[in-house]
Amino acid sequence: MTSRNTEIRRLRQDDLELFRRLRLEALQLEPSSFANTVEDWEALPEAEWRRRLDAPVFAAFREGEPVGMMGLLRQGGRKMAHRASLIMVYMRGDQRGSGLAGAMLAHVVAFAREDGIAQLELHVSAENPAAIRFYLREGFSEIGRIPGAVREGERESDDLLMVRRLV
Repeated sequence: MTSRNTEIRRLRQDDLELFRRLRLEALQLEPSSFANTVEDWEALPEAEWRRRLDAPVFAAFREGEPVGMMGLLRQGGRKMAHRASLIMVYMRGDQRGSGLAGAMLAHVVAFAREDGIAQLELHVSAENPAAIRFYLREGFSEIGRIPGAVREGERESDDLLMVRRLV
């Protein structure tokens, strides 16, 4: 998707530094939104960064500046290859509520459908009501909860499991 000042596109291997910068930004600015820490990702060798970029990963740009990302992680095996998880979802705070996250998700959904994915799944922190509302508006349904899914020190938080059928 491209408009006059907005572009959404799949990142390529030559976008590695952009991907690294945006992913580390997300982990630094929104640590409670992700199961991984910035330290986890900073420790990854370049080969692992490149492997994760193959997921695929999409980025949203406003006036050429990356402002958000979403990735897809397809399930392995023939019997589950119709399923993929939405991963690494991040939108800069000043872009939230602008409609860009919805446009980006629509772009990712179109890619997933073309790639034969029939079901998108995700984990979202039960303590992130804005994200939960967004996913519900976008057609996801809550299908379960993982108690104590994420632990930070002695504090645990639950994850909600959500799904959206694409067919």
